[in-house]
Amino acid sequence: MAALFGARVRRLRTAAGLTQTQLGDLTHVVSTRITQIERASGAKPTLALARALDVALGADDLLVELWPYVYREAFPDWSRRFMEYSERAVAIRQYAAHVVPGLLQTEDYARAVLRVGRTLGSEEQLEERVALRMGRQERLGMPDRPELWVVLDEAVLRRPVGGQAVMREELTRLLGTASEGHITVQVLPFDQGEHEVMGGSLTVLTMPDGSEIAYTEGAHYGQLIEDPDEVRGFALTYDRLRAAALPPLMSLDMIRSVMEDNHRGAKVPSRSERRRLAQEQLQQSGGGRLRGGGRRVPGHRPRA
Repeated sequence: MAALFGARVRRLRTAAGLTQTQLGDLTHVVSTRITQIERASGAKPTLALARALDVALGADDLLVELWPYVYREAFPDWSRRFMEYSERAVAIRQYAAHVVPGLLQTEDYARAVLRVGRTLGSEEQLEERVALRMGRQERLGMPDRPELWVVLDEAVLRRPVGGQAVMREELTRLLGTASEGHITVQVLPFDQGEHEVMGGSLTVLTMPDGSEIAYTEGAHYGQLIEDPDEVRGFALTYDRLRAAALPPLMSLDMIRSVMEDNHRGAKVPSRSERRRLAQEQLQQSGGGRLRGGGRRVPGHRPRA
């Protein structure tokens, strides 16, 4: 993609009758930077430079639209492929052990997460990554939006990423999912003890053709699983996590309690009590049941 981007720049520059030096002057970079871009060598262009090139060459947003694909090449193959699959998935099931998944992050929370453990050359690169993450969230508002089911470890709620103010805004965002029928959030409390995905995260994607893909990730690694037999095992693991987590309404109550800083010391209900309360909630809502695949029965939406 970097080579394609460079070829487009060279073709547009030539058509405009500009030298590399002249284009560099128009975009406020040295001519050798233009040479690097056209040859797909050296550092990849920043989003700001892609925009400047687009304006200078009258590319009608062509270069800006190509830039995210160039950007992805900075990631390992497995990470790029996961992002590509995610953009086409009709259902996304995620377990997060440490931070809120990107699709539900606020801008400030995302900035705090991306700033840690990343080798960034500048604040500009950080802002580019934040903008891309926010851009991926736009799909949740589109007609073809996926069903999103997220199980958060209790630690995710209690770690004040970015500070108390940023975390409060993030918890408010999670509470807002109660009004979004295509998003379900559950919390896996500490009292559930050990489980199969401790220390990492797990995502199971359902594709338009019904096939599934799994993705596991730790602090410095990730693994994309496409073998159907292996994926079925990870899907079962996710279902166990979802069954062990608090029901959606109780999860929202716990998020609210953490946000109000009054949950400390409160007793998390036992498994039997949670089952009883969940059954009562379902009966009060008209007897609808949650399907094993993670989708609500049409016409049923949990109340906040």
